[in-house]
Amino acid sequence: MTQGVLWGGRFASGPTEVMFALSKSTQFDWRLALLDLRGSAAHANALHQAGLLTDDEWHALTEGISELARLVEAGDFTPSPTDEDVHGALERGLTDLLGPDVAGRLRAGRSRNDQIATLIRMWLREALDALSADLRDLIRALADQAEANLGVAMPGRTHMQSAQPILLSHHLLAHAWPLVRDLDRIQGLQSRLSVSPYGSAALGGTTLGLDPVAVAHELGFSDCVENSIDGTSSRDLVAEAAYIAAQVGVDLSRLAEDVIFWCTQEVSYATLADEWSTGSSIMPQKKNPDVAELARGKAGRLIGNLAGLMTTLKGLPLAYDRDLQEDKEPIFDSLDQLTVLIPAMAGMVGTLRFHPERMETQAGAGFALATDVADALVRRHVPFARAHEIAGEAVRYCEARGIDLTDLTADQVGEISGELDESVLSVLTVHGAVEARNGKGGTATPRVREQLERLRTSLANR
Repeated sequence: MTQGVLWGGRFASGPTEVMFALSKSTQFDWRLALLDLRGSAAHANALHQAGLLTDDEWHALTEGISELARLVEAGDFTPSPTDEDVHGALERGLTDLLGPDVAGRLRAGRSRNDQIATLIRMWLREALDALSADLRDLIRALADQAEANLGVAMPGRTHMQSAQPILLSHHLLAHAWPLVRDLDRIQGLQSRLSVSPYGSAALGGTTLGLDPVAVAHELGFSDCVENSIDGTSSRDLVAEAAYIAAQVGVDLSRLAEDVIFWCTQEVSYATLADEWSTGSSIMPQKKNPDVAELARGKAGRLIGNLAGLMTTLKGLPLAYDRDLQEDKEPIFDSLDQLTVLIPAMAGMVGTLRFHPERMETQAGAGFALATDVADALVRRHVPFARAHEIAGEAVRYCEARGIDLTDLTADQVGEISGELDESVLSVLTVHGAVEARNGKGGTATPRVREQLERLRTSLANR
């Protein structure tokens, strides 16, 4: 048998060069090497407890696995061209250290099927912990900016048109809460990932009396799978992680789009810090929002990884199929992208310099106070349908004269409708409109201050 390949006895010859190139996976699964060795150590303990290793064999295997882990971590042991996958590479390394008689005993009672199913869960648990930490940093950056700019009004938009005045802090926190929900999704997935497939072997379990629960606990899992076929052949948890990554990407992309818009010359609500922007190779004046644009672009990549993975999984029969080799590259790529992207987004958000005067000047523009006119009439017991119509007439009146609602005089109010009087002028202020929206979840300053406190508490509890 070729070194680094874990099969071959029933074959008269090895695979062709093209076949081996197609089958080989060390180029992407080598990152699982240290996790594989942790699994091997736990498996050696299970073999010893079952009486399938003598004390001397167990000691030799344990020491050999530790030494191989040291070599891997130092970069002194790496895959060779003949290694088919991470598992074969590590068995080759262990055989070089201990000889085939001792090293060859480790494969008893396990298969690459349950190994890889366990390793991808172990990797995801660590990667998702790191993702959670990065998301918390970004949420804190949003919260810090919200706190620093509390009380600053800006135009709120629907359909990208000015709609109603809101607080900048309220808008920033609207980007934070989806990220909190992403943390919740990660937390839920972590509980499902805390179940080990080790001991499922190829598909039906093993006849050797090994204790999969003990192996699970040693590897930090809460339990082992209830069904060995499900344990080796299911990748729904990988797909769920890919969905979470894609959803995070979408949430980041929406935040990025706002930042790009705010930093345009025409809008000028904010300015990017030099260290979180780039220039042009031909236009000396440019300061480009590359972090935000890359966030927007990578969202498509993350969605594509999810779509590709789901398509791979959709028609697979039970139990293990080699198609499942295709699960790793998409999820590795998705979480690798977020590992680079989220800290950059946190840095960009945390260093944005906002321009309150510019935002407040535009907060009431575009007849953004029209709803407040209608609400003032409703408080005087005018039916809202009629109040809506009168407010619309006020807008039309102002448009015809090239003025805004805030420019109306007492005499002009009376010309619009007999149901309006000068008292309506008292509601035609930006900060009055903001502070009037005082219910829970609203944009009034006291409510936003409470929301900010709840966000920080929520973050501390996750």
